[in-house]
Formats: sequence, C-alpha cells, structure tokens
Amino acid sequence: MKIAKKSGQFANAEELRAYLKSSGICLDIADDGAREAMSRPAELFGRKLSNRWAVLPMEGWDCSADGTPSELTLRRWRNFASGGAGLIYGTEAGAVMHSGRSNPKQLLVSERTAGKLTEAVRMMREAHSRACGGEIAIGLQLTHSGRFSHPDRPDKLESVVAYNHPLLDIKYGVGRVVQDSEIPGIVEHYAAAACVAQAAGFDFVDVKLAHGYLAHEFLSAVDRPGPYGGSFENRTRFYREIVERIKKRCPGLNISSRLSIFDIMPFVKGSDGVGVPMGWEAGKRYPYAFGGDGSGLDMDPDLDEPVRLAEMMRGLGVDFVCGTIGSPYYNVHMQRPAYFPVCDGYEPPQDPLYNVARHVKAAGRLKERCPWLGVVLSGITCLQEYAANAAEAAVASGKADFAGIGRMVLPYSDYPSDHLNGKKFDRRRICRTIGDCTNAPRNGIVSGCFPLDPFYRGLPECAQLRSAKEKMRGAAAQ
Repeated sequence: MKIAKKSGQFANAEELRAYLKSSGICLDIADDGAREAMSRPAELFGRKLSNRWAVLPMEGWDCSADGTPSELTLRRWRNFASGGAGLIYGTEAGAVMHSGRSNPKQLLVSERTAGKLTEAVRMMREAHSRACGGEIAIGLQLTHSGRFSHPDRPDKLESVVAYNHPLLDIKYGVGRVVQDSEIPGIVEHYAAAACVAQAAGFDFVDVKLAHGYLAHEFLSAVDRPGPYGGSFENRTRFYREIVERIKKRCPGLNISSRLSIFDIMPFVKGSDGVGVPMGWEAGKRYPYAFGGDGSGLDMDPDLDEPVRLAEMMRGLGVDFVCGTIGSPYYNVHMQRPAYFPVCDGYEPPQDPLYNVARHVKAAGRLKERCPWLGVVLSGITCLQEYAANAAEAAVASGKADFAGIGRMVLPYSDYPSDHLNGKKFDRRRICRTIGDCTNAPRNGIVSGCFPLDPFYRGLPECAQLRSAKEKMRGAAAQ
C-alpha cells in the first residue's frame, strides 16, 4: 500500500489529527507538550510510581547459550530502567524451559540463571534511582514459544503446538501437538520460573498470553479433543493451571499477563509484495482467532470471550494486563505497525496508523467492559514523535492506565524522561520502524537498533546484518 505520509513528516499534532480525520482513522492525539495524565503517580504491586510510562518486553537474542543474561542484555535492561518509565513491564521474554525457547540465545528463567537475574534486578533499581529518583516496578515475562520454538538452532524450527492449525501448519509446517500428559510438567516449569523471579526480586511475573505462543494458542484450540480444547472452560484450563500453580508455589507473588485482545487470520506476502490473508473458504467462519468475530479478512473483534477471560483472571487474582493484538509472526502489520517490512515480511496492506488505532481501540473497549482491570497500552511506537501524544490521550480518557513502548527504547531509552520533563524529542534517535531490530534476530544476529544506536553500529554484527539483508534481497529478486 502506498502511504500518503509517515508519522515523522507531520509538523505538529494538529497536522497529524487532520491527516487521521481525512484518512478515516479514529485515534485521539493530545496537544504537543501535553503530559499531565502520563505524569500522574500510580501505586502498583506495592510500589509508588511517579508516572504512567512502561517499557514493554522484547527478546534480545543476546543471552548466553545456557540462557544467562549477557553484557548486551544487561546494557539494554539498564537503559530501560534509567529512561524514566515507572514500569518495566516484563523486562524480557524469558523461556520457562529449554524446549520452549524461541531462539538459542533467549533468556532462560531457571536456577542456573537465578544469580544473574538477582544482580540484574538490583542493577535496574539502582540505575532508575540514580537517573530518575523514586521507585520502579519491574516484572519478568514468562513464556513458552510453542509453535515458534527454535531451542537449539536459529534455523531449525521445533514446534510444540496446542493443535493442528489448518493455515499455520501450511505456513510453518506441522508441529508436534503437546499431549495432555505433558501439560502438568510444562505448568510446573512456569511455576519454577516464577519462584526464580520472585527470589530475584521482581515485583511481578507476566504470564504471556499473546502473539500465538503456546498459552495463547490454547485459547483458540476449538478443535482439540479432551480437557484442554473445545469449550471456553477447556481452552482456558492451561492458563488457569499455570496461575494456580504459581500462586501455590510462590505465595505473595503478583501476576499479570500480556494478552492478545483479539487476533485475525494469518497473512502472507502477495504477488505485489503487499500482505494478503491466507486462503480460506469464502463465507465460512474462521474460528481460530481468539477475540475475532470470525468474519474473514479484516475481522472486527468480538470481545465476549476476552471479557470472560478477564473475569476469570480476576477470580484468580490477576487484575492487570498489557493489551496487544495479533502476532508478529503471522499478521505483523497489525501487531507491530511499521512503515518498512522486515526481511521476511510484507508491505502493510493498510496505513500503519490504522493498526495503531486498533490497539488503542481494543484496549479502550476492554477497559470499558472491565473497568476494574488495569491496562497497559501497546502498539504506539509507529507514531514516532507523536507516540507521547497518543499515550497522553489514551491515559487521560481512561482507555488505558499506562502506555508502553518497546522498539522505541532501543535507540531512545530516555524517550519517556524527555516527554515527562518537557524536553524536545531528539529526532535523530526516534525509532522509524525500519525493522532491523527484527531483521537481525531473523538472521541469527543479536537484536538492537543498528541504524540509530552508535553502540550497535559499531559492533561487527552490523556488517553481518548488512550482508544478510543483501543476500535476502538478491534471493527475492531472482
């Protein structure tokens, strides 16, 4: 799709608002410099936070082979903590077991890595105190990559799936369906990892329920027989057992979840390079998108089941989520709106700001129907200079309680601090959604902002990434 104008090309918020209106995109944008809502203090997980900014969890592909955080990992975490945000929502996507690692250099949360994690939490608190003063709430994301597991080699997919998916099995190959008898062992790994996180000093764990990973995939296991598929009660059983086991093993530990509020069909690159949905019988309901209405290509959310899930979570003592949508693997244009496709991706079929608006709308609708639920907004980095304007508008209007950024903090870790202090943003450091923080790990290289961060530009991996991208462009041209 030809994009009329990118976020960084607008002179001010008023000009951006006019563009959104003319494009039919419903997204509230606060005035330039507005920061009252984002500056409001908050009490969360026993901490008194000075603001409503959050840093979202990412995977750095830079831990040691045994899953221990490396110096590159710790550098990123230190930057997260010193950048001004009051909440570090998840810090890093941490695998709860080796077979569930998304890559051979993913963080592994285990007794082997416990000591380093303890040091890391202490380091992050000290970094925040020195740079910002006050308290910071720090969580650790726990996950099993399921269908997208590459535990031993970055080029060898070892899928563990909740069910055989009629489209994703074509896109990624048929994975091994996890057996009912295996599930208690996986649940125990989650609980053991949570205990490690608690002992290390994290304020909470984020049991990831998003993006097509194993726990999220169970939510759409409508065809799976037995106690973990079919009915809503069965499809949520895996998550319930994880939370209940964590609470039993780790009394007093706070639990949150990053939740894909709704999903849509998988997309692939079309003949013109633009993303198109995978083939599905016309008129037939698509049942494999949790929170989707099943209507097809650009389905709208049907929040009845996500609201039922939130009510169930509340009964388990989980009343705080990070709202996201879709998956970075099979509908990246929606989950991670960007102006430039990643190396194995496709051109966006819609204006990326349309999908930013879908994040905000989904979070707001969930919050409206579950007013007791604490919500962290995500998906706003594509707004670039104006991510802060959208964050301010969403929090001020009650669509979210916090606003989070992920990719943005790689080149510009103190984006929250500059906003809160009324400083003019440094345009040289603002994420332009070029995608190299994803292109690098897709080629087995550590993740970082190679275009904008001088530190990563100076690493030998920068040349490796250029070479890998040239090879992929050459292969695509043939």
